[in-house]
Amino acid sequence: MKQYDIDATLVDYIEENIIPQYRYFDKAHQEDHVRSVIDKAMEMAAYYEVNRDMLYAAAAYHDVGLCEGRDVHHLASGRMIRADRRLREWFSCDEIRIISEAAEDHRASASGEPRSIYGRIVAEADRLIIPENVLRRTVQFGLSHYPELPKEGIWERTVEHLHEKYAEGGYLRLWIPESENARSLAVLRDIIRDENLLRKYFDSIYAEETV
Repeated sequence: MKQYDIDATLVDYIEENIIPQYRYFDKAHQEDHVRSVIDKAMEMAAYYEVNRDMLYAAAAYHDVGLCEGRDVHHLASGRMIRADRRLREWFSCDEIRIISEAAEDHRASASGEPRSIYGRIVAEADRLIIPENVLRRTVQFGLSHYPELPKEGIWERTVEHLHEKYAEGGYLRLWIPESENARSLAVLRDIIRDENLLRKYFDSIYAEETV
């Protein structure tokens, strides 16, 4: 892990007990995902006065609730943070509440604004809008959760999801102006608008993911 001036004992605990849980999730939410969210969150932290230990914990735990299902994973993550008694070694009860709320508020489809700067940063870091990565994660999710669908079914599901979430008028909201997500989102939207180009990306990714 990169050095971010975080309590070393907290890092050791999370590296040994929390990060490994991501090995059991779908391809779009493996260890590389949580590490990317942590890195992005720490980069954005440079623009704000935040407790880096708290932000690190919130980013590391944000998806652990996937063990209870995608639909409720954000709420489960918050509950698991509050239930983790080891966190009391580093944080006060109020700090644990803020960390848990950040995990609960990170979901892109959430109807309201994150309740704190910690939630806004984790939500923004979780967006990870790298166009090709977004396309790949969408295909991976379809293959993992809808294995009964033929290729054209995965294609239709991919297009529907991209329009619902990322296209103009989609539910995705950005919270941190210092992030690179706005520029990357514009590039992704150009791809989504061009169905022939989007299909080329899909065919290539689908072939790679189904070898």
